[in-house]
Amino acid sequence: MTDTQKIALVTGASRGLGAALALELSRTHHVVAVGRTTGALEELDDRIKAQGGSATLAPMDITNRDAMAHLCRSIHDRWGPIDVWAHTAIYGPALMPTPDLDDKGWTQALNTNVEATRNLVFMVNALMTDDSTALFFADDHAGQKFFAGYGATKAAQMALVRSWAAENAKLGPRIVIAEPKPLATSMRARFFPGEDRSKLAPVEDEAKRILSEAGLA
Repeated sequence: MTDTQKIALVTGASRGLGAALALELSRTHHVVAVGRTTGALEELDDRIKAQGGSATLAPMDITNRDAMAHLCRSIHDRWGPIDVWAHTAIYGPALMPTPDLDDKGWTQALNTNVEATRNLVFMVNALMTDDSTALFFADDHAGQKFFAGYGATKAAQMALVRSWAAENAKLGPRIVIAEPKPLATSMRARFFPGEDRSKLAPVEDEAKRILSEAGLA
Protein backbone atom coordinates (compact mmCIF):
# COMPACT_ATOMS: atom_id res chain seq x y z
CA MET A 1 0.00 0.00 0.00
CA THR A 2 1.23 3.49 -0.84
CA ASP A 3 0.40 6.64 1.08
CA THR A 4 -1.55 7.91 -1.95
CA GLN A 5 -3.82 4.86 -2.22
CA LYS A 6 -7.52 5.48 -1.73
CA ILE A 7 -9.06 4.49 1.60
CA ALA A 8 -12.40 2.74 2.09
CA LEU A 9 -14.04 2.22 5.48
CA VAL A 10 -16.52 -0.67 5.61
CA THR A 11 -18.59 -1.01 8.76
CA GLY A 12 -20.18 -4.43 9.00
CA ALA A 13 -17.49 -6.16 6.94
CA SER A 14 -17.50 -9.54 8.67
CA ARG A 15 -19.90 -11.25 6.30
CA GLY A 16 -22.68 -10.81 3.78
CA LEU A 17 -22.87 -7.69 1.64
CA GLY A 18 -20.30 -5.89 3.78
CA ALA A 19 -17.65 -8.54 3.18
CA ALA A 20 -18.44 -8.60 -0.54
CA LEU A 21 -18.15 -4.81 -0.76
CA ALA A 22 -14.86 -4.84 1.15
CA LEU A 23 -13.46 -7.49 -1.18
CA GLU A 24 -14.51 -5.59 -4.28
CA LEU A 25 -13.33 -2.22 -2.97
CA SER A 26 -9.93 -3.72 -2.13
CA ARG A 27 -9.19 -3.88 -5.85
CA THR A 28 -8.77 -0.09 -5.84
CA HIS A 29 -8.68 0.93 -2.16
CA HIS A 30 -6.98 0.01 1.06
CA VAL A 31 -9.89 -1.25 3.14
CA VAL A 32 -10.46 -0.62 6.83
CA ALA A 33 -12.78 -3.51 7.69
CA VAL A 34 -14.89 -3.19 10.84
CA GLY A 35 -16.80 -6.15 12.23
CA ARG A 36 -17.55 -8.01 15.44
CA THR A 37 -16.21 -11.42 14.39
CA THR A 38 -12.43 -11.65 14.32
CA GLY A 39 -12.35 -15.00 12.51
CA ALA A 40 -14.60 -13.73 9.71
CA LEU A 41 -12.47 -10.60 9.30
CA GLU A 42 -9.33 -12.75 9.07
CA GLU A 43 -10.96 -14.86 6.36
CA LEU A 44 -11.84 -11.66 4.50
CA ASP A 45 -8.25 -10.46 4.85
CA ASP A 46 -6.99 -13.71 3.31
CA ARG A 47 -9.31 -13.24 0.34
CA ILE A 48 -8.25 -9.62 -0.09
CA LYS A 49 -4.56 -10.55 0.00
CA ALA A 50 -5.16 -13.39 -2.47
CA GLN A 51 -6.29 -10.87 -5.08
CA GLY A 52 -3.43 -8.48 -4.36
CA GLY A 53 -5.24 -6.03 -2.09
CA SER A 54 -4.64 -4.86 1.45
CA ALA A 55 -6.78 -4.30 4.52
CA THR A 56 -6.62 -3.12 8.10
CA LEU A 57 -8.83 -5.21 10.37
CA ALA A 58 -10.81 -3.53 13.15
CA PRO A 59 -12.65 -6.17 15.21
CA MET A 60 -15.10 -4.09 17.22
CA ASP A 61 -18.78 -3.41 17.78
CA ILE A 62 -20.06 -0.25 16.13
CA THR A 63 -22.24 0.41 19.18
CA ASN A 64 -19.08 0.99 21.22
CA ARG A 65 -18.81 4.73 20.76
CA ASP A 66 -15.39 5.06 22.38
CA ALA A 67 -13.90 2.29 20.22
CA MET A 68 -15.30 3.82 17.04
CA ALA A 69 -14.04 7.27 18.01
CA HIS A 70 -10.57 5.83 18.59
CA LEU A 71 -10.68 4.08 15.22
CA CYS A 72 -11.72 7.23 13.38
CA ARG A 73 -8.96 9.19 15.07
CA SER A 74 -6.45 6.50 14.09
CA ILE A 75 -7.63 6.60 10.48
CA HIS A 76 -7.25 10.38 10.45
CA ASP A 77 -3.77 10.24 11.92
CA ARG A 78 -2.57 7.47 9.57
CA TRP A 79 -4.23 8.35 6.25
CA GLY A 80 -6.13 11.58 6.58
CA PRO A 81 -9.41 11.75 4.63
CA ILE A 82 -11.17 8.63 3.42
CA ASP A 83 -12.64 8.21 -0.04
CA VAL A 84 -15.49 5.76 0.66
CA TRP A 85 -17.57 4.74 3.64
CA ALA A 86 -19.88 1.75 3.17
CA HIS A 87 -22.17 1.13 6.15
CA THR A 88 -23.71 -2.34 6.15
CA ALA A 89 -23.76 -3.15 9.88
CA ILE A 90 -27.33 -3.97 10.88
CA TYR A 91 -29.20 -5.91 13.54
CA GLY A 92 -32.40 -7.79 12.81
CA PRO A 93 -34.34 -8.78 15.93
CA ALA A 94 -36.50 -11.88 15.78
CA LEU A 95 -39.80 -11.47 14.00
CA MET A 96 -42.77 -11.40 16.36
CA PRO A 97 -46.13 -9.70 16.93
CA THR A 98 -45.65 -6.06 17.83
CA PRO A 99 -47.05 -6.38 21.40
CA ASP A 100 -44.51 -9.14 22.08
CA LEU A 101 -41.46 -7.14 21.01
CA ASP A 102 -38.97 -7.75 23.82
CA ASP A 103 -36.78 -5.12 25.44
CA LYS A 104 -33.51 -6.88 24.58
CA GLY A 105 -34.19 -7.23 20.84
CA TRP A 106 -35.66 -3.75 20.54
CA THR A 107 -32.81 -2.10 22.42
CA GLN A 108 -30.13 -3.84 20.38
CA ALA A 109 -31.88 -2.92 17.12
CA LEU A 110 -32.27 0.69 18.23
CA ASN A 111 -28.65 0.95 19.36
CA THR A 112 -27.20 -0.72 16.25
CA ASN A 113 -29.47 0.55 13.50
CA VAL A 114 -30.17 4.08 14.73
CA GLU A 115 -27.92 5.30 17.54
CA ALA A 116 -24.70 3.83 16.13
CA THR A 117 -25.55 5.22 12.70
CA ARG A 118 -26.09 8.68 14.19
CA ASN A 119 -22.76 8.49 16.02
CA LEU A 120 -20.93 7.23 12.95
CA VAL A 121 -22.33 9.94 10.70
CA PHE A 122 -20.94 12.48 13.17
CA MET A 123 -17.53 10.78 13.41
CA VAL A 124 -16.99 9.68 9.83
CA ASN A 125 -18.19 12.97 8.37
CA ALA A 126 -15.05 14.50 9.84
CA LEU A 127 -12.97 12.03 7.80
CA MET A 128 -14.64 12.86 4.49
CA THR A 129 -14.04 15.50 1.85
CA ASP A 130 -16.52 16.98 -0.60
CA ASP A 131 -15.42 14.29 -3.07
CA SER A 132 -15.94 11.36 -0.70
CA THR A 133 -18.86 8.94 -0.97
CA ALA A 134 -20.92 7.34 1.79
CA LEU A 135 -22.94 4.24 0.87
CA PHE A 136 -26.06 3.12 2.72
CA PHE A 137 -28.54 0.39 1.93
CA ALA A 138 -32.33 0.59 1.90
CA ASP A 139 -34.35 -2.40 3.09
CA ASP A 140 -37.91 -1.27 3.69
CA HIS A 141 -40.04 -3.51 5.89
CA ALA A 142 -41.78 -0.73 7.80
CA GLY A 143 -45.40 -1.59 8.44
CA GLN A 144 -45.08 -5.25 7.50
CA LYS A 145 -46.47 -7.75 9.96
CA PHE A 146 -44.01 -9.08 12.53
CA PHE A 147 -41.31 -6.62 11.38
CA ALA A 148 -41.93 -3.91 14.00
CA GLY A 149 -38.45 -4.05 15.54
CA TYR A 150 -36.43 -4.21 12.34
CA GLY A 151 -38.83 -2.17 10.21
CA ALA A 152 -39.05 0.75 12.63
CA THR A 153 -35.32 1.02 13.35
CA LYS A 154 -34.27 0.57 9.72
CA ALA A 155 -36.78 3.25 8.69
CA ALA A 156 -35.34 5.59 11.33
CA GLN A 157 -31.83 4.90 10.02
CA MET A 158 -32.90 5.76 6.50
CA ALA A 159 -34.59 8.95 7.70
CA LEU A 160 -31.29 10.09 9.22
CA VAL A 161 -29.37 9.23 6.07
CA ARG A 162 -31.84 10.89 3.69
CA SER A 163 -31.68 14.11 5.69
CA TRP A 164 -27.88 14.01 5.52
CA ALA A 165 -28.03 13.35 1.78
CA ALA A 166 -30.39 16.30 1.22
CA GLU A 167 -28.16 18.61 3.25
CA ASN A 168 -25.08 17.62 1.23
CA ALA A 169 -26.68 17.46 -2.22
CA LYS A 170 -24.88 20.56 -3.50
CA LEU A 171 -21.62 20.55 -1.55
CA GLY A 172 -20.74 16.93 -0.73
CA PRO A 173 -19.73 14.49 0.50
CA ARG A 174 -21.93 12.39 -1.74
CA ILE A 175 -24.45 10.21 0.07
CA VAL A 176 -25.70 7.23 -1.95
CA ILE A 177 -28.61 5.05 -0.86
CA ALA A 178 -28.50 1.78 -2.78
CA GLU A 179 -31.33 -0.73 -2.97
CA PRO A 180 -29.90 -4.25 -2.99
CA LYS A 181 -31.92 -7.08 -4.47
CA PRO A 182 -33.06 -9.75 -1.99
CA LEU A 183 -29.78 -11.30 -0.88
CA ALA A 184 -28.73 -14.79 0.15
CA THR A 185 -27.62 -13.71 3.64
CA SER A 186 -27.94 -15.28 7.06
CA MET A 187 -30.21 -12.49 8.27
CA ARG A 188 -32.64 -13.03 5.42
CA ALA A 189 -32.61 -16.76 6.18
CA ARG A 190 -33.76 -15.94 9.71
CA PHE A 191 -36.47 -13.63 8.40
CA PHE A 192 -37.69 -16.01 5.72
CA PRO A 193 -36.90 -19.61 6.72
CA GLY A 194 -37.64 -22.12 3.99
CA GLU A 195 -37.35 -19.54 1.21
CA ASP A 196 -35.95 -20.78 -2.11
CA ARG A 197 -32.48 -19.27 -1.85
CA SER A 198 -31.64 -20.16 -5.45
CA LYS A 199 -33.73 -17.13 -6.47
CA LEU A 200 -31.80 -14.72 -4.25
CA ALA A 201 -28.97 -12.53 -5.50
CA PRO A 202 -25.39 -13.51 -4.58
CA VAL A 203 -23.81 -10.81 -2.43
CA GLU A 204 -20.75 -10.70 -4.71
CA ASP A 205 -22.87 -9.81 -7.75
CA GLU A 206 -24.77 -7.14 -5.85
CA ALA A 207 -21.57 -5.61 -4.48
CA LYS A 208 -20.21 -5.24 -7.99
CA ARG A 209 -23.48 -3.79 -9.31
CA ILE A 210 -23.88 -1.31 -6.47
CA LEU A 211 -20.30 -0.04 -6.67
CA SER A 212 -20.52 0.25 -10.45
CA GLU A 213 -23.76 2.22 -10.31
CA ALA A 214 -22.26 4.47 -7.63
CA GLY A 215 -19.25 5.16 -9.85
CA LEU A 216 -16.87 3.44 -7.47
CA ALA A 217 -15.82 0.49 -9.62
